[in-house]
Amino acid sequence: MQFQARKQAQDDFADSGTSSLVQLKRIGSEHTDKRRNLVTFLQGRAQKLGSKYLSLVAARALTDPFGKVKKMIKDLIVKLLEEANAEADQKGYCDSELGANKQTRDRKTNEVDELSANVEKLTADLSQFREDIGTLSQEISDLRSSMTKATELRNQESKQNTETINESKSAQVAVERATQVLKEFYGKASESALLQENDSLDDDMAQVASAPYKGMQASKGGIVGMLSVILSDFAKLEATTSSAEDEASTTYQKFIDDSTQDSEVKGVEMDHLEKKAQTTEETIRSQKKELKATQDELDAALDYYDKLRPDCVDTGVSYQDRVEMRQAEIQSLQEAMKTLSEQ
Repeated sequence: MQFQARKQAQDDFADSGTSSLVQLKRIGSEHTDKRRNLVTFLQGRAQKLGSKYLSLVAARALTDPFGKVKKMIKDLIVKLLEEANAEADQKGYCDSELGANKQTRDRKTNEVDELSANVEKLTADLSQFREDIGTLSQEISDLRSSMTKATELRNQESKQNTETINESKSAQVAVERATQVLKEFYGKASESALLQENDSLDDDMAQVASAPYKGMQASKGGIVGMLSVILSDFAKLEATTSSAEDEASTTYQKFIDDSTQDSEVKGVEMDHLEKKAQTTEETIRSQKKELKATQDELDAALDYYDKLRPDCVDTGVSYQDRVEMRQAEIQSLQEAMKTLSEQ
């Protein structure tokens, strides 16, 4: 800011020294060689340093009395010293503010990057949690559906097996009773002849007629034999069906137990994931809120840096160069003052 103000002040006097060389040629005999030497010295230094201040003094030294020129030089030296002090203060202010601002910008940039990465990771984790929860929910639903279907089939199968077993038992009882009836019938028939003696029959026929009736109970194809086979078949059917029922019941119960345990484990895991998802959602909201606040602080630091740039960064000439140029201007003015003092 001080450097720019100085440039503006120098520009205000720019035109006053542009024709100094021409004026020097017009100096009459009343000007001494010292005045010529002073003007030449100042203009040489002004051109070398690019100093409008020295050009201004050289222009005034052409015609103004030395007293006014001395005062002007003194005033410029004071002004340059004041500028040096002000710019030193400005330099200290800029260094302090730029340093603090850079630390803030770097810190907030790192915080924003870290928070952004955290939010991104948490969002990915939340998405995975929700996907896993959906998978577990579907698996639990499938298990329950399978258990329901298995129970329906088991009940139907058990009902059919029970009916078969009961029918087999009833059939066995009926066959046993029929066999017993036949055996009793054949037993009674063996004790008495089915036909009474008949005088009209010859001896042979009478002998046959008077023999006890035994039916076909002794033959394999007889009714008693058939009933024995039927009884055996029903007993075998009962045993086979009972065995199949026991095996099917055991298999079903194992499937139900395993499926129930699997469903419970998956349910616990799903509850755990749901809690993690809820916690992650809360963390994301908190992190996003913190990220916004941190981004606002970073934006404020960047805005402040933009305000510092014109006076502290984009000055065109480095601070060291400005110090050296001002020191050279002061030294040149002091040498000019020494020359005038010798007048």
